[in-house]
Amino acid sequence: MKNSSITKCIIAGLVSLLINPSFAQFPPAAGQPGTTAMYMDSTAFIAWAKTCKVTRGYVNIADTTVVYNGLNRASYGSESDALGIADNAVVSLGDGGSAILTFDSPIVNGPGPDFAVFENSLDGSFLELAFVEVSSDSINYFRFPAISYTQTSTQVGTFGTTDPTKINNLAGKYSVLYGTPFDLDTLKGIPGLDVNMITHVKIIDAVGNITAPYASHDCLGNIVNDPWPTPFNTCGFDLDAVGVINDLKESVNEPRIHQDIRLYPNPVVNYLAIHFPVSSACNFTLTNIAGAEIMKIDRITSVAKINCSFLAPGIYFAIFRFPDGTIQSHKIIKL
Repeated sequence: MKNSSITKCIIAGLVSLLINPSFAQFPPAAGQPGTTAMYMDSTAFIAWAKTCKVTRGYVNIADTTVVYNGLNRASYGSESDALGIADNAVVSLGDGGSAILTFDSPIVNGPGPDFAVFENSLDGSFLELAFVEVSSDSINYFRFPAISYTQTSTQVGTFGTTDPTKINNLAGKYSVLYGTPFDLDTLKGIPGLDVNMITHVKIIDAVGNITAPYASHDCLGNIVNDPWPTPFNTCGFDLDAVGVINDLKESVNEPRIHQDIRLYPNPVVNYLAIHFPVSSACNFTLTNIAGAEIMKIDRITSVAKINCSFLAPGIYFAIFRFPDGTIQSHKIIKL
């Protein structure tokens, strides 16, 4: 990890401790206030992974003679299960296994999170975790500064649970069909990485074993403790999908595609003005980044003024549905 990434990790760790001196209080589980979990059908997602190459890890990295169905490596699912929209069809990586995914268009550093990684935790507390790295040249990979404040005095057992509020920048933090978001702004300025041309995303299973030499460590040197051993064909991180929020294709095309609709000011503080041709009356919906509906207006024409003063700061989506079936979506930043 480059020095600038380490520095950002340390800063993030210190800030989290200041927020809650009894150890970090990161965003909670899906469905709870303050969560950053993103549901698979959120309008924030504009694309999904196109290719996936998996390197399977062991069923039990501490004893490679352990087998399941005659194999000592993970064997559940296939690479194709990680392609397309999240659907709870997964490929298991095994202890320390990895997957490299590519996309139709490079991911770029836009407003807010830029992509999300989906796992298949059934209850939001049995969390199999993974590190996330990105590359803009397919050779050099750079890791998001992951933090784990889970206790390390006792091994989380095979079917043990983990508190998501002690975890940050680790994939697998949320339950099935809810993605963990990642913001490329976190990695901005690292030599050798172009955050506006991310061509590859790499997912690496965090081995849950808390003993040397098998333990995985976060960017602060903390051991990452998660359910272990899981001596089954489904061992390790179960990759469902990677959803893209900002990509180069959208960045280049959006002004032309949506030139008939103007929204201003954006970012917005109080009122958002919307202008489009009088003949193009349409239905309007405002959603948050998780896809939840915040506001709906059945018919707006010409010039409209939307009160946004009650919205919490963050990213929202204005969705326009025209009579001819055309749907347009615009990002709105609320300050």
